Amino acid sequence: MERVHLKDLNLTYDAGRLSTRRETDMIVLHHTGNPTDDDLSAEEINTSHQAQGWTCIGYHYVVRKDGTIEVGRPHWTIGAHAAGENSHTIGIHVCGNFEIGEPTDAQIESTAMLLANLCTDYGLTIDRDSIVGHRELMSTACPGRNLFAQMDVIVGKANFYAAQ
Repeated sequence: MERVHLKDLNLTYDAGRLSTRRETDMIVLHHTGNPTDDDLSAEEINTSHQAQGWTCIGYHYVVRKDGTIEVGRPHWTIGAHAAGENSHTIGIHVCGNFEIGEPTDAQIESTAMLLANLCTDYGLTIDRDSIVGHRELMSTACPGRNLFAQMDVIVGKANFYAAQ
């Protein structure tokens, strides 16, 4: 199976304030949800989350419009992306407001390949029980209707990439 390239921006945060995730049984997809269909970097999200008093970016990975995957919060830590569900999940932020915009083809492919890698690494079945949209865990529009409509396609592509 091909491994995705992860771009590490070496974000600045106090790693001593992060906790180890002891179980990983689900991956949660998110979108920005800002008023515009933006393409914020992991660094920009990290700065915003720290300004709100968080230790660092809440997501483990950020998928940019061009398909680049940036490292967010360390993969082994408890995230800050889905209240009540962070202790057992990995959070993937797909850049854009998918209530008004569409995910790019590059984002769909990169997200699927990242999911194939993560599910394989953590021994998860690549299915809709293991890979969910944020809205499936709580009342929110996230990951936006246009990304959420692509969930089955993304999971199908992740299965394809895992079989390679």
